[in-house]
Amino acid sequence: MTRRNFFATTAATAVAAAMPPPARCKMGFTPDSFAILRPPRTALEFLEKAHSVGAGGVQASLASFEPEYLKKVRAKKDELGMYLEVLTSLPGPDTTQFEKTLQAAKEAGAESIRTACLSGRRYETFNTLAEWNTFKAASIEKIERALPLANKHKIAIGIENHKDWTAEEYVVMLKKYSSEYLGVCIDFGNNMSLLDDPMEVVESLAPYVINNHIKDMAVEEYEDGFLLAEVPMGKGILDLKRMVAVVLKARPSAKFSLDMLTRDPLKITCLTDKYWVTFPERNGKYLARALAMVKKHKSPKALPRVTGLDREAQLRMEMDNLNQCVAYARDELGLRT
Repeated sequence: MTRRNFFATTAATAVAAAMPPPARCKMGFTPDSFAILRPPRTALEFLEKAHSVGAGGVQASLASFEPEYLKKVRAKKDELGMYLEVLTSLPGPDTTQFEKTLQAAKEAGAESIRTACLSGRRYETFNTLAEWNTFKAASIEKIERALPLANKHKIAIGIENHKDWTAEEYVVMLKKYSSEYLGVCIDFGNNMSLLDDPMEVVESLAPYVINNHIKDMAVEEYEDGFLLAEVPMGKGILDLKRMVAVVLKARPSAKFSLDMLTRDPLKITCLTDKYWVTFPERNGKYLARALAMVKKHKSPKALPRVTGLDREAQLRMEMDNLNQCVAYARDELGLRT
């Protein structure tokens, strides 16, 4: 078995992987694909920037709710032949802004909303199980405020697995809320930091998919656990063809937004006590499986890093990463840009 095909797959997904994606299937960019350049995340500007680099769509925020602005966004999106998925936060007790965002997203021609519960990483953000449980309860309250508004305005919300919920926790949550307008933004690599098998993540969350963050990942041994890095698609260990096939089988109209961050590798500190304080129901099999995977499939050379490079070199690295991803998406995954 090759480095890139070590994750178990079913016969059904293997057959599906051999089939080309629908002609309308596209790959766009998230703003974090430009982690070094940091262009505006707002729709008009980011549509232009992403299109110039070969993207078929974007996830972006709205700079205004004014009708003229929304008409301009829609016109630009249509002119460039791109998709738009709007970025926003889940609502607090006052849902006014959130509802305005949903309404504006529809007027701007957005296909869906992408949001997340946590902006950081579970194993770094929370120091006690009580802190995690408080966050978890607050997140459920936000979701329960958002759902009736999504149903009302008939626009789907995808909540990203943003290094917070394990795949099992996500499925339990999503089963509770049966709505075509609430689901997940599947990030192909994030849950590796929670010791989940990425193929199992995609397979378990695909029935609830609204939108996606596509990426490839590589790993390296590290004294407190392992290092995890986004790398150009086709250079890592994820079976992207099967992952895309699983998603499209569940949602043929799904779009794939590249979330290739050019940065230093993340430290997954799974051999420290603090890492485990918010995972009381997990046992050693997750740790053993993850460390065995890292040992077997570690990168043959040091993972790429931006620290120590001047800004121009960092920008060149970022653009090279994006160009490689666009080429792989087009030539190997059949995704239009």
